[in-house]
Amino acid sequence: MNKKIFEFKAKVNDIEKYEKQLLTLNPTFRGLDHQIDTYFNTPKGRLKLREGNIENALINYDRENIAGAKESRVILYKHQPDTALKDILIHQLGIKVVVEKKRKIYFVENVKIHFDRVEKLGTFMEVEAIESGEDFSIDELKQQCHKYLHFFELPEGALIDKSYSDLILELKGE
Repeated sequence: MNKKIFEFKAKVNDIEKYEKQLLTLNPTFRGLDHQIDTYFNTPKGRLKLREGNIENALINYDRENIAGAKESRVILYKHQPDTALKDILIHQLGIKVVVEKKRKIYFVENVKIHFDRVEKLGTFMEVEAIESGEDFSIDELKQQCHKYLHFFELPEGALIDKSYSDLILELKGE
């Protein structure tokens, strides 16, 4: 499934504050997911296998590393958990890095908001305006994303320009 996403990620110390603020919009709570994202060595973009109790998918994506709202081009393959898929990917591509997190997942219409506690990195929030059909143009997704940027009134310097995988690799000095 091909998806267009406009998103931003922010490092936040008080995720409860932002979650409480989000609750004023009556979002749909999808649950708390314990996710292990295994990133594989690839010649371009990113390829990760997400293993969770709610979300399980093989995800290929390309995105610029810029702070603030940005477009992601995603190909998503949802699957039932099966160790064979991971074993094949490890055997063929090798593991680049593993990211483990606990994620609270909310939706307001097509916008996914999650609050993450990432091992070794701390606490974050992420907003993704998602288009998986022809419902929204990229400009409409961008507008939705900017609406939440303003709604949350994030402090200066909170926006993150990298993926969790990049941040973990930086910690390791790679």
